[in-house]
Amino acid sequence: MTSTSLDLGQVLLQRLDEAGQCSEPGPGVTRLFCSPQHREVLDIIADWMRAAGLTPELDAAGNLVGRCARALAGEPTLIMGSHQDTVMEGGKYDGMLGVALPILALEQLRREGCELPYGVEVVAFGDEEGTRFQSTLIGSRALAGNFEASCLDATDAEGISVRQALEAFGGAPDAIAEVARDPDHVLGYVEVHIEQGPVLEQRDHAVGVVTALTGIERHRIQVSGKAGHAGTTPMEGRRDALVGAAEMILEANRVLHASEDFVGVVGKLEVRPNAVNVIPSQVTFTLELRSPQAEVRARGRKQILDAYTAIAERYQLELNTEQTYSAEAVDCAPRLINALTQACADGNESAELLFSGAGHDGLAMCELTDIGMLFVRCRDGLSHHPDESISAADAASATRVLMQFLRAFEA
Repeated sequence: MTSTSLDLGQVLLQRLDEAGQCSEPGPGVTRLFCSPQHREVLDIIADWMRAAGLTPELDAAGNLVGRCARALAGEPTLIMGSHQDTVMEGGKYDGMLGVALPILALEQLRREGCELPYGVEVVAFGDEEGTRFQSTLIGSRALAGNFEASCLDATDAEGISVRQALEAFGGAPDAIAEVARDPDHVLGYVEVHIEQGPVLEQRDHAVGVVTALTGIERHRIQVSGKAGHAGTTPMEGRRDALVGAAEMILEANRVLHASEDFVGVVGKLEVRPNAVNVIPSQVTFTLELRSPQAEVRARGRKQILDAYTAIAERYQLELNTEQTYSAEAVDCAPRLINALTQACADGNESAELLFSGAGHDGLAMCELTDIGMLFVRCRDGLSHHPDESISAADAASATRVLMQFLRAFEA
């Protein structure tokens, strides 16, 4: 590999293509926590780490951690990384870009003979999306020292618990507390990620510097009615759980559209008994709400759940709601924002300052250390989709910016 910027971008895309092959069959990339595909991609990432002078190790929480010699010796260390897991039928770049890019940047600095005066480690977090177990940020919460042991009891669709999956994968559930880093030895956490939005493309900028991460909450909504024969039960007086749930979903959509800085989605829907000629007796769906402002999210949540109660009463349905996840918005550290902005300027790249509407491992890592994030332009702002795409030129620009950031970073 030569040192030209375009070659860097091409190499990075080739590596991401290789990692993208570690997927369940079907469109896009499906790679779940503690799956065979997770194991397969870690072997590839470990080889990248060794080429960059890092020593790879699987930790108790299922993260692959690559450390340089200074980090292994216990010197103050800058942590970089992102997640390896994907949503169902996702793309090649969400998460994996933030694993492959810093490794390539370190490899190129090593090739140029640049020895950094502080420790570095790159982490391929095992679980951020929560696709398999509906319990997100397992890996980053372990590093931050705020992992909740109750997460080990969460189960997947086949009834396998996080504990069982980790043990089979080679992790050590009972030793996760030992993964926590000492804040006094951590210099910060920096993540590179595709933007997952259209701003950089609209501005024609390759990269952007993130100022804050959104707050997120998730709810499990269960609506129960009464099954009956679809042909013999009169319409009047039916307790159709799906009719009530459909109205609830539309109400959430109405509230979200009527509110500034408030987005959300009903992403998962289960209907019982799910038969063509039976009135649905129960519907379970997920409701995810996001806003950078806690008060906006709280106000919107109340509007939506109050409306759900009224709808359930009108249709004589039982309603059960459970909040399954919550993470408040967090600010990126000014010193890291400034350092990344300066690195962009030094590389003649415009440094668009923007807010992240997505959650990231930084939502957990902020409880350990200062966080910073560099966004990379993605085509059409598309993410969580097989057609995720970045250009080789933008990949090279982002790699070059991170290299400059690492050179100039003051421990």
